[in-house]
Amino acid sequence: MTTDSLSGDLQEDAYSIAHTRKTADISYPSTGNDLCFQLEDKSFWFRHRNNCILEAVRKYPPNGEILDIGGGNGYVTRRLIDEGYPSVLLEPGLSGAYNGKVGRNLPHVICGTLEDLSLSDSSISAAGCFDVIEHVEDDVKFVSEIARVFIPGGLLYTTFPAYQWLWSACDDYSGHFRRYNIKTIDDLLGEHFNIIYYTYFFGCLTAPLLLLKSAPYHLGIIRKRPNFFSNETEHGTSGGLTASLIELMLKNETKMIREGRRKTLGTSCLVVASRKSIG
Repeated sequence: MTTDSLSGDLQEDAYSIAHTRKTADISYPSTGNDLCFQLEDKSFWFRHRNNCILEAVRKYPPNGEILDIGGGNGYVTRRLIDEGYPSVLLEPGLSGAYNGKVGRNLPHVICGTLEDLSLSDSSISAAGCFDVIEHVEDDVKFVSEIARVFIPGGLLYTTFPAYQWLWSACDDYSGHFRRYNIKTIDDLLGEHFNIIYYTYFFGCLTAPLLLLKSAPYHLGIIRKRPNFFSNETEHGTSGGLTASLIELMLKNETKMIREGRRKTLGTSCLVVASRKSIG
């Protein structure tokens, strides 16, 4: 699936970004994409998540293009394309779509939601949904829509923020409705998909997140401030010893995914699921 195959349903702007005819409200900060765009290329968090996603895609390769649903600025989309996996960015935020098309030079960018796109039944074979589903209030309906447009056997690659007990002001600020664990993910996906691989990741960040964000939030100490430190400090965009040590501790997780092993604790969860047979 490319924007060319959907030309009758989309309208292109001066930047060659294809727009759906409908728009929908999304639970995400209006400045979120632009803030992430400033961080992504130098952030150990975004870099490591990309590495983990790529290892999962390599181990369970798609049969066709990947539709990156809610893909923000196209940071994941760009990496997938660069590694030889044709991908299309589908992003409802105009700034994210612009950053993906102009800033990251993505060949195919659609500004809209999956529902707005109105794809035909069984029309795509692979999709990514990376830290997106937690922003959707009716996640069951959203997953049903993803399943509707999937061919049987199609692969869904997803990441989720892990564990409700890690909830903090950052989740409030980001527009999250929930965090997940593998049981709640299986409950969510199980009607339409078979989970063929899962793992938690960012294991070394679990204790710091609990102690510096979640516990103070639940104790009422920090309620309105999403970050204990600045975004630049938390993402290690200036480098330094701490960021280097964190990256070193995280490095084994990509090898673990490559080998099909699982981690049982982490601040995020990575899932690969296959669309069940229809009927």
